[in-house]
Formats: sequence, structure tokens, C-alpha cells
Amino acid sequence: MRYEGVVYRPPSEAYSLIVQLTVGCAHNGCTFCTMYKDKTFRIRPVKEILEDFAEGAARYGDRVRRIFLADGDALVMKTEELLEILSFARENFPSLGRISSYGTPGDILRKTKEELTRLRKAGLELIYMGAESGCQQVLRSVNKGASRDEIIAAGKKLKACGMEASVTLISGLGGRKLLKEHAVDSASLISEINPRYVGFLTLMLDEDAPIMEQIKRKELELLEPQEVLEEMRLFLQHVHSEGTIFRSNHASNYIALKGTLDGDIPRMLAQLEEIEKEQRFRPERFRAL
Repeated sequence: MRYEGVVYRPPSEAYSLIVQLTVGCAHNGCTFCTMYKDKTFRIRPVKEILEDFAEGAARYGDRVRRIFLADGDALVMKTEELLEILSFARENFPSLGRISSYGTPGDILRKTKEELTRLRKAGLELIYMGAESGCQQVLRSVNKGASRDEIIAAGKKLKACGMEASVTLISGLGGRKLLKEHAVDSASLISEINPRYVGFLTLMLDEDAPIMEQIKRKELELLEPQEVLEEMRLFLQHVHSEGTIFRSNHASNYIALKGTLDGDIPRMLAQLEEIEKEQRFRPERFRAL
């Protein structure tokens, strides 16, 4: 198996076979992110990718239950090439269940509904889409490369084509100034998409992240744990997305919550009250990306 640079994957793909279809991220311009800054984006040749899959099959065989297609946006590949890769994976891993990948809103919107439906039928079941925020001002500030309307359209398009979406949001990304807007607009974005999964990370920064310049200029004030809690409370009070599996238990989070919307919202709000009362936040030294 050949890997270039650091390989990133969602927490839920910890036990998946990971194969790089692309190296890096085509956008690679979000100001809070440094994951792919040391890579020059490129799409790997299909021949190389299939060789890696063949090696994985020889090593792990029927032990592979899940496959994650890396790097930042494997969905940017041509549909026919993706279909060839998916077919090879299905043929060579007899116990394979789910295949998933990251997908930017732009990647999703560039595919036709027919293309996405064909990919779903070929085995690509889950797309991890980083929304980061539902607030247009925040999205513009962090150079997300997609608007609120485009993120919603992409999420709805996946659902219409039978694909599951796991949407990621980032607590604290609006700072103090846009705390309320970030929380409430993110809640309405999730309500409109009604994805299968939604997960919160909490903003953690590498010193090399471009957003650090905004912080140094006092244009963005980072939230304290109590403010992150208030932001989460606002989100839960405004979101309506029946059946969405909710998680806020990433290593970066000050507050660990999990449940299913909308039924578990009262319980999670009660948990927030207990955490606030006891000031029971994850210590800074234990937070990690």
C-alpha cells in the first residue's frame, strides 16, 4: 500500500481500509485547516489505485468490512473511473460492507443525479461533507469555497440519490461576534438537509493556520468552554432534523454529547445544564484533533 504524506480520515473510519484516490485537497483554502498544506493536489492514476486495492485484498482479504476513499475529496474523480474502482473493490473484498469518502459541496454539485445514483448502486454509500457552519458570513470569512445555499443543495442532492450524508460543523468557528448566528444558522442548515449524521468538532488551531492572522488582529475572538456550551444549547434549541444521529464527542470537544434528533434533544439539553452547573468541561490538555 502506498501513502503520500499524512492521511486523514473521519473517526468512524478507524478500522477501515484506507486507499488514496487523490493526494491532498482540490480546494485547500479553508483558513482554519492545515491538513493538506504540505501536499500538491493531484488525482492518482487508476492503475496505481487498483494495485493498492489488490495488495490490500491479498493482505487482508475477507477481514475488510469498510473502505474509506482518501484524501480530501475523492469524489472529484471522473465518475467512470470511480465506478471502475468501486467495482474492483466489490469483487475483491468478499465481506465488504460500506464504502465512503469525503466530498466537498462543489464535488457533489458537479456530479449529475444520474452519476451519483450510479455511484450509490456501485457501493459508495456514505459521503462525509464538511459544512463547518450554516452562517454565510462565517463561510465567507473562513474561505470555505461554498455558500450556505450550495451546502444545502449538495446535502439534499445526496439524499435524493440514495446516499447517506455525514455533515460536520465546527463549534466556535464564528468566534464571539457571530456565536448566535453560527449556532442558529447551522441548526437551520441541518434542519433543511436532514442528513443521516451530524457531528461537531470544536475549533482547534495549528499555529500555521491562516486564520491565526485574524485572531492576532482581534477580528476573531476564540470561545471559552462556557461560550461553546451556550452555542451548543442554541443549536439544539433551534434544530429540527428527525432521525439524524448527532455526535459531539470528538477529542477536540469540551463537551461530549450524543443522541438522535429530535427525540434526544431534551435529554441533551438537560446534560448541558448539568455540565454548566458543575463546570465539567474536558481539560485543555486532553483535547486533540
